[in-house]
Amino acid sequence: MASPPTPTRLAILDDYSAIARHHFSRLPNLHIDEYPSTLNPANAADLETLVQRLQPYHILSTMRERTPLPAELIARLPNLKLILNASARNAAIDIAFASERGILVTGTKGEVPADLDPRQLEDLPDLPPPRGHSSVVQHTWALTLALLGGIPRDDAGVKVKTPAAGGVEAAEGEGVWQSGLMIPVAGRKLGIMGLGKLGVGVAKVGLLGFGMEVLAWSENLTQGRADEVAEGAGLARGSVRVVGREELFRQADVVSLHLVLSGRSRGVVGGRELGWMKKTAVLVNTSRGPLIDEEALIETLKAGGIRGAALDVYWEEPLPGNSVWRSVDSWAKSEVVLSPHMGYVNAGTMHRWYQEQAENAGRWMRGEEVLSRMS
Repeated sequence: MASPPTPTRLAILDDYSAIARHHFSRLPNLHIDEYPSTLNPANAADLETLVQRLQPYHILSTMRERTPLPAELIARLPNLKLILNASARNAAIDIAFASERGILVTGTKGEVPADLDPRQLEDLPDLPPPRGHSSVVQHTWALTLALLGGIPRDDAGVKVKTPAAGGVEAAEGEGVWQSGLMIPVAGRKLGIMGLGKLGVGVAKVGLLGFGMEVLAWSENLTQGRADEVAEGAGLARGSVRVVGREELFRQADVVSLHLVLSGRSRGVVGGRELGWMKKTAVLVNTSRGPLIDEEALIETLKAGGIRGAALDVYWEEPLPGNSVWRSVDSWAKSEVVLSPHMGYVNAGTMHRWYQEQAENAGRWMRGEEVLSRMS
């Protein structure tokens, strides 16, 4: 009797929600291991751990930029043949180097096509946002409104009973109540840095939902281009007014970042820009942490230089346990609202990404053409 074929080995990286295995488990002759803790190969010790951990695997399932795959790591993975990326791009994977070594890199769309197999559709616990919409836009506004509405502060206050004198439990009706003031956004100025799909989505909500005046800036943005983007989003030409960087920071009541991180945009918001902001303004970042000079932001928040900041992205992710941001309430004079890079982490998109990854793994194992090829 012939021995069974050697199984293909798959490592699932950084699946914090533990949902990926469900989609891969239907593939025959596939050995699956999961490594939910993120390591950073820029750290020498983490690089060695990753090399030892990942050497046996033929396929890697990755989740966005959580664990980078630079050339120095890929070069030491002799069995690696297929990298399954989540989303359509990933600057943390050295795709060119992977291609040189004959390693296939595929992406995902995160959408539900009209011709999707009904069985696959039933297998999704929720659906991704419709085409043209993004949960990042929703989360940007959730953070903005939470910050200006004082919702985290009030939520914590309402849930705490205040002891009366002598340690006796508070009587009915006592406790923290209306301990601060909310700030309305209607009619205020919204500054958008980066008028791409996400930037214009945030601008549209501000304009139509709250009657805000929308200003926009990026290095090469012209009024003509802004008008085209606005029209593409169903807005009138002139809905978004292009201004200089300084004018945006000086005038905006809410500054929201939506730039792609690059060598040119890294640190685009520094001490100078934060100094331009009104003391009553807030800064919101759901794009990438390094767009902001971290030390400059910390100093601004310590001094109460702006009303507040809402952050979904950081300079190191996941945040280390000893990160200064984990104790922000103890040192910031400004209001600060934090979330753990949740902008894209909606159930429909995450499940669909893994469903697409599993489909490509199956196609590759059967010798078929893969979808959404990146290399």
